[in-house]
Amino acid sequence: MSDKQHMSETVLIKKDAHGIGHITINRPKAYNALSIECMEALIRAFEILSADSFVRVIILAGSGKGFCAGHDLQELRSSPDTTFHEKIFDRCASLMLTITGSPKPVIAKVHGIATAAGCQLVASCDLAVAENNAGFATPGVSIGLFCSTPMVALSRNVSKKHAMEMLLSGDLISAQRAYETGLINRLVPIEQLDQATLDLAKKIASKSPLALKIGKQAFYKQIDMNTEDAYRYCCQVMVENLAAGDAKEGIDAFMEKRSPAWCSVTQ
Repeated sequence: MSDKQHMSETVLIKKDAHGIGHITINRPKAYNALSIECMEALIRAFEILSADSFVRVIILAGSGKGFCAGHDLQELRSSPDTTFHEKIFDRCASLMLTITGSPKPVIAKVHGIATAAGCQLVASCDLAVAENNAGFATPGVSIGLFCSTPMVALSRNVSKKHAMEMLLSGDLISAQRAYETGLINRLVPIEQLDQATLDLAKKIASKSPLALKIGKQAFYKQIDMNTEDAYRYCCQVMVENLAAGDAKEGIDAFMEKRSPAWCSVTQ
């Protein structure tokens, strides 16, 4: 199965036979900068694939020379209207929350640069695979516009001091450094990027759709709880998960040394 469509000229979406949805930011001449139109198209793309029971995992990529250079600065400077600027950052926040709120795991496939809101996109995805020469930065401080909204996702993925160094210096860090700080999961040669990302997606797609949905939701809900509340919440999640058909099938399959036949679908 392979469905391909344009959400707009700025975003491409397709599904493959492995149950993996692919979203590509398609503004290569602008280094995939996030205009309002682009962000709204991305939100729709994630909503469509998140509601598709065939799709198990979503891969987010960028076209052209880099992943995403952040907000469209020409658009930001096109109007002095505060309401207009509020709309831009509201759409940005909605996009990031749509990614973390999706029941499907989302993997960023990063090549070239991922800067400012582009770095925010990487941090907002559940996982990230990057090519060895990729670069990451929150450079807003260098142009007098501190990366405050990228800071939200960044500070929830790397340690405080690593986040503050990126935010305060604006420096571009290497893929190796991004890996060391926990911003990305894997780094590979550019010629292996597509296959490495696909292999990771296929591995995750082979798991119970219900377990993936439950697990992702629980992860983000418990992460900011204190330890006692997190255990109380997650104990209840496991009790409810254990009662589901996929857990029963998975345990039986493990004990019987066979592959599980998942019965659940998610939307």
